[in-house]
Amino acid sequence: MQIRHGDFCERMTILGDLNAASFIPWIGRHADKLGLPRVFLHTGADRIELEVAGPVELIDMLEMGCSLGPIDVWVDEIQRRIVDPTATP
Repeated sequence: MQIRHGDFCERMTILGDLNAASFIPWIGRHADKLGLPRVFLHTGADRIELEVAGPVELIDMLEMGCSLGPIDVWVDEIQRRIVDPTATP
């Protein structure tokens, strides 16, 4: 994932009753509309985890969209944390 100067890289963990089969493409379409590159790290029925990069205001918009979500998912919580893209485990 390419990160531009001034952008943030955040790990977003979405928790709830999630229909990953429909929610993953839905998240992808909204991230594309906002111009946010992302990488899905985990997709499951109760947790979706992704890394997203971009201006914090656009990441906030993606979070708001995900919290409202499509009708077939129920989002209980979204956790975010800044990731250092230069750090290696």
